Amino acid sequence: MGIANIIFIVLLLAAIVLFTKNILKIKYNISLGGAYKGKGDFGTMARVALGQSKMTRRPIAGFLHILVYAGFVIINIEMLEIVIDGITGSHRVFSSLEGFYKFCIGAFEVLALLVLLACAIFIIRRAVLHIKRFGGPEMKKWPTQDAMIILITEIVLMTAFLMMNAADSKLMIMGAEHYKDVAMAKSDFWISQFLVDVLPSNESTLMGIERGMWWIHIIGVLAFLNYLPYSKHFHIILAFPNTYFTRQGAKGKFSNMESVTNEVKLMMDPNADPFAAPAADPDAVPQRFGAKDVTDLSWKNIMDAYTCTECGRCTDSCPANITGKKLSPRKIMMDIRDRAEELGAAKRKNGKDFEDGKSLLDYISEEEIWACTSCNACVQECPVNNSPLEPIIELRRYLVMEESKVPTELTGMLTNIENNQAPWQFSPADRLNWKDEA
Repeated sequence: MGIANIIFIVLLLAAIVLFTKNILKIKYNISLGGAYKGKGDFGTMARVALGQSKMTRRPIAGFLHILVYAGFVIINIEMLEIVIDGITGSHRVFSSLEGFYKFCIGAFEVLALLVLLACAIFIIRRAVLHIKRFGGPEMKKWPTQDAMIILITEIVLMTAFLMMNAADSKLMIMGAEHYKDVAMAKSDFWISQFLVDVLPSNESTLMGIERGMWWIHIIGVLAFLNYLPYSKHFHIILAFPNTYFTRQGAKGKFSNMESVTNEVKLMMDPNADPFAAPAADPDAVPQRFGAKDVTDLSWKNIMDAYTCTECGRCTDSCPANITGKKLSPRKIMMDIRDRAEELGAAKRKNGKDFEDGKSLLDYISEEEIWACTSCNACVQECPVNNSPLEPIIELRRYLVMEESKVPTELTGMLTNIENNQAPWQFSPADRLNWKDEA
């Protein structure tokens, strides 16, 4: 085992430890949320996360995304070989599989080229064409930089992969030491073979290029892995559990608080005995109506926020946003994630009972909350099955039932429902008067 192998092992272990540490932080932040009653569904996960079914509603972006997704994932199967080579000092340890191995390497190269092209088109869409849904007040600075960093990183990784193979191929043809035992011809590298002739013929220079590209590729992948928890691209991992726990049933069905439901049933039943209701536990902590902070949301709502791809499909389809209102469902998701990050960090530092005196309403304005039409367009369009509507409704409940903050336009309607059991300003006894006038 040489010094290079030791350096590789140290880097690999450091990357794994750092990634695990960041994952545990995010797990803690998600756990700030309360219980979630939804059940898992493998069919939904297979269709939406693995099959990318909702991405293809926008065919161009969907096709390009599938290329990047499939290409990047499949190409990194080769990471197993790279890790073994890095630890043991071997070279292309799986090459003994011969025909199958040559086919895989050739296929990986085709996918690498497609990923390169797709990422270049994505950069053009963002930086040149300025697709509208990639903009917005919430997309200033870091969110835009984050997307470009990932795209450029993927281009660098794929370029390093192809350059590594090209140099490797030429060294094999030349019979260089440490490379001559791998029986692969130039034609076995379907794409990088076209780079072979432009590379220098000096053996030491070629070895420097091959080893340099090898290190750039592996360090780049490890850096990419540890960048994910800080990036919107963490959805690469969270899309699977997030879609698995998608709430099943009708999208328009709202959850109800049991205590409120029981009160309404008592009010609506003329034969009910209000004194027959079970006495409340005097030691129980009063249940909050709606959500004031991320701790009042479910853990699934917070996981939604961490899974958000910031693609803007939700905001682009939101009728409130289209008509110029302040609401952006994407911003709601980003605000929940930012608040969970802030509160989680504070609790880890000061103890789980620490409260910083802030709330989610410091991030999301009342104007945004009340602009929502609850049409579920954002839920329908989200490629990872997020539901921005759920936290919006919970924030509304808090404002109305805890703070008594109701827009003037709704005050009259709520008063009529309370007094007349209907939104209209007519006594229930007068509802059938219209037929006498017919």
